[in-house]
Order: sequence, then C-alpha cells, then structure tokens
Amino acid sequence: WLKVSPPPAAASAAMARHTKKVGITGKYGTRYGAALRKVVKKYEISQRARYACPFCGKNSVKRAAAGMWTCSAKTCKKTLAGGCWTLTTIAATTARSTIARLKKAKGEEDK
Repeated sequence: WLKVSPPPAAASAAMARHTKKVGITGKYGTRYGAALRKVVKKYEISQRARYACPFCGKNSVKRAAAGMWTCSAKTCKKTLAGGCWTLTTIAATTARSTIARLKKAKGEEDK
C-alpha cells in the first residue's frame, strides 16, 4: 500500500560535501567575520604544513610549539628554532642572504 523508494544517489552524495571555501577555518562557523577568518586560514595552513629539513633534506619538519620545529624523520629527529607560523621568517632569510653577500664581498676584497 505504501511504497517507499530508496533515495537517489545524488542526494546522498550532496550530504557528505565538505567546505568549498573556508577549509580549516570552518570550525569557527559564522563568527569573527570573513576577512579575519581568511587571515587565520593562511596562518593555520602554513603552521600545519610540512617543511623540508635543512639537515636531512626530507619533507618532514612539523611545528612542535610556537617557534619550535622538529624533524620527524627516523634518522634525523632534530629540533629547530624558527618562526612562529613558518619554519623560516622573511626577516631571517633577508639577514642570511645579506650576511652571505657581505662574506663574499669581504673574501673578494682580500684577494
């Protein structure tokens, strides 16, 4: 007397859809405003990313705490100091390249 048909496949697929734009900041819902959530998204993605280890070369450096980074490779396990959200900061990269340039200029001057 009452026939119930199973739901179509398209309806069940629509229910399991993930976020399209907000990504990792979906946990904040509609709070704090779109512009602030966009900024936080950039920082949270960069802090959760894996970075290349300067010692062993493997892509296995993860953030342990604010400014502390550890290599999770079995042979390395080094702990590094870095930026709060990324392994190296822009200021540190600039300083490193400036020091290298000055050392090179001093070496050429001595010759």
